[in-house]
Amino acid sequence: MAKRGGYPGGMMPGNMNNLMKQAQKMQKQMEETQAELQEKEYEATAGGGVVTVKINGNKEITSVKIAEEVVDPEDIEMLEDLVMAAVNEAIRMQSEDERESLGKITGGLGGLGGGLGGLF
Repeated sequence: MAKRGGYPGGMMPGNMNNLMKQAQKMQKQMEETQAELQEKEYEATAGGGVVTVKINGNKEITSVKIAEEVVDPEDIEMLEDLVMAAVNEAIRMQSEDERESLGKITGGLGGLGGGLGGLF
């Protein structure tokens, strides 16, 4: 059988160039979005506002505020639970914002989201 000419997968050189340009554009958009996300601050509360935690876009805690009335030496566990709940909520908020922001760029590419940056 004679070997047929052409390109793997039937892609023409022009199509490959367009695909590469789109990939580079997406990578740039993702880098810009990730930089914007790192600058954001997320605030969450627990216990009706007696504990407030702020984190940055890198999921680093930047502030913890605890209302005086919730500090009970006889019930340290409750305070620990409130701090943990506020931290977890702030992280959840940041993760959701990141997922939504990157999802706008990746569109229909499914669950690739933040992991696409390593592909380029």
